[in-house]
Amino acid sequence: MAKLKVTLIKSTIGRVVKQQATVKALGLKKIGSEVIVEDNAAMRGMVSKVSHLVKVEEVE
Repeated sequence: MAKLKVTLIKSTIGRVVKQQATVKALGLKKIGSEVIVEDNAAMRGMVSKVSHLVKVEEVE
């Protein structure tokens, strides 16, 4: 199964609380932090909600 590398590129300061919670749930803390998550519908949905704050790459 493919995986996604998600990188936080913008701050969550001043964002809606739900967006801040989504970033935290993805495991991202500081700008520049990266996590590798499974590529499934739940993760894709979370990434799409904060797509303006993160960068996503596919990893094999």
